[in-house]
This record gives sequence, structure tokens and C-alpha cells, in this order.
Amino acid sequence: MENKNEYNVEEIFSKVLRAGRRTYFFDVRETKAGDYYLTITESKKFTNEDGTFYYKKHKIYLYKEDFDDFNSSMNETFDFIIEKKGKEVISDKHDKDFESKKAEANSDEEPINVDDKDEKKSDEDSSKDFADVDFESDDKE
Repeated sequence: MENKNEYNVEEIFSKVLRAGRRTYFFDVRETKAGDYYLTITESKKFTNEDGTFYYKKHKIYLYKEDFDDFNSSMNETFDFIIEKKGKEVISDKHDKDFESKKAEANSDEEPINVDDKDEKKSDEDSSKDFADVDFESDDKE
């Protein structure tokens, strides 16, 4: 009996899209029956505390019978996003100079007045946010 892992999946066509620490792979493969399908893989690069790298991968398998519906849904979703938010990327994390701009902006800001009654919580109000728990209690039952 043939082991599923021994089946050699040949890539027919491959396209790579690099996007920061993410990489997308679009791979056309062949089924055992000789038909083609698409594998979309998202690979994210992460760094361990010791400086070594590792990757997390997520895959989507897309078969020809789903191409039209998938494409239609994806385009409808893209159109919705562009219509609502435009094409400009507004995430600070995607701005290469974000940290330097943030530091620059903080140095230009006026100091915050902590005595402002509208901005400051009273001690009574802030104590409601925490539970009164004594972890060092000598009471042992």
C-alpha cells in the first residue's frame, strides 16, 4: 500500500510574494488524478530570544471547481476594503520610520497636566478596578 507521505507532489508553477516578514507562496500542484490545484502558503518569520529564526506557515488548498467563487468573494472583499478605507496603508506598524516619528512626535507634545480633574481618576474610583487580595495572609485553616 502506498504511504500518503511518499507521494511526490511535483510543483508545476510557483510564484513568490515577499511582504515584510511575511512571504506568500502560490504553488500549482498536480493531483493523483492528473488535475491541477493551487496551494497558497503564508509564511511568517519570527525571532527567538536567542536570535535564531523560525517560521509559522498557514496553507489554503484551492481546487479548480472553487476558483470562480473564491475569486468573486476575494474581489468583493478587496473592493469593500478599498471603498471603506482607500488604498493607503494606515497601519503604523508598516511605516519603516514609525519609531523615529513616534519619538519625534513625543518630544514636540506639550506636557500632560495630571491635576486636570477631567483626566484624573480619584483614588476611590481607581480602587474599584482591582480586587483586594492578600497573598501573604497568615490565616491557615
